[in-house]
Amino acid sequence: MKFDQMLKQAAQLEDSIVAIASADDEEVMDAVALAIEHDLARFHLFGDATRIQKMIHARGLSESQFVITHTATAQEAAERAAYAVRKGDASVLMKGLVPTATFMKAVLNKEMGLRSGNVLSHVALFEVPGRESAIGLTDAAIHIAPTLEDKVHIIENGVSALRAIGYTLPKVAVLAAVEVVNPTMQATIDAALLTQMNRRGQIKDCLVDGPLALDNAVNLDAAKQKGLTGDVAGAADLLVVPQIEVGNVIYKSLMYFAHASVAAILVGAKAPVVLTSRADTAEAKLYSLAFALLNAQQTKKIKQTI
Repeated sequence: MKFDQMLKQAAQLEDSIVAIASADDEEVMDAVALAIEHDLARFHLFGDATRIQKMIHARGLSESQFVITHTATAQEAAERAAYAVRKGDASVLMKGLVPTATFMKAVLNKEMGLRSGNVLSHVALFEVPGRESAIGLTDAAIHIAPTLEDKVHIIENGVSALRAIGYTLPKVAVLAAVEVVNPTMQATIDAALLTQMNRRGQIKDCLVDGPLALDNAVNLDAAKQKGLTGDVAGAADLLVVPQIEVGNVIYKSLMYFAHASVAAILVGAKAPVVLTSRADTAEAKLYSLAFALLNAQQTKKIKQTI
């Protein structure tokens, strides 16, 4: 899967609407303009209406292409945008110029937000120059030191996110510093247990292997040199990190050293959430929107079958 393919798939969806909390942000509006150019979705913009209107006009867009709801504060924007998605008026929620803590409080509100009872986790997708397909990374933003039970849900969320964009049986590498189980390294123990749980059918719709060091997860020659066999070693679609610091370092290394393009969403809520950072480019926000919209479509299909 390449990002241009993901954009084309998302453009084929019908009735896609995105609610943006505090849309009065230059980078966010640049992403909105790109999304409209790619015919991805329609937008309900919450925030300072005057500023939003100026930004729309500055980009040569028409106000008739949007629904704009004026809000006095970032908190109100986050709450109303989250509620719009909860009601079904939009299929994806996106963070704009609002503090992450304020935004997440609105997402997790039991009465007005998108809390589902499931574990929420962050899934990033990277298109790395030289690689044939995008590779996923989880969790680099939500879980600081996930337990074994947390990791089960993190894998399930990541697998669901990849299956929504066409990975029928994602290959999941559970990362550690070494490839063998070491009783003094909890990450290796968890990885081995998760691998066994997958083999026994407790973690479904994917292939899990670990512990694997990063090189042995993504490079076939490195895996062969260590004598590692199986379908995942050297060919991982999804990297599962043992703790947030590892995820954060891999995430930023891919962006700043490998010059990878990124798409990132939160999975596990009632609808996909685009939680972008101030440093993310408009292009990254565009790709994240496409990733989220395809996941929203998958969520809709699952609900229809229940």
